[in-house]
Amino acid sequence: MCTFCDIINKVSPAIVISESADVVAFLDNDPINNGHVLILPKTHYTDIDEIPVDILHEIIDTAKQLSTALKKMYSPDGYTIMQNGGQFCENGHFHLHIFPRYKEDGFAWTYPTTPR
Repeated sequence: MCTFCDIINKVSPAIVISESADVVAFLDNDPINNGHVLILPKTHYTDIDEIPVDILHEIIDTAKQLSTALKKMYSPDGYTIMQNGGQFCENGHFHLHIFPRYKEDGFAWTYPTTPR
């Protein structure tokens, strides 16, 4: 079973921030910083290229709205939006991360030791 599908189907709890017929956003249970939100389609898709364009537009629109709200609520130095696909999507259900960032928060982009 998919953890995110369980949340969407109200089998598992989550703090839902935004919800429509096709898209849901809720707080990450292991946040990088306070306000870390996950935005995902309610239909189970693994990768971005599987998602219908209208739902992708709604995901991005939700990210835009939530980034505005996060800036007002947390006064961060910036924010990060990221998504991992394929084998790097840890639970197999497409999700977009958005979280407030601070200069000294320790979050960093790392590079492979041997570029391919």
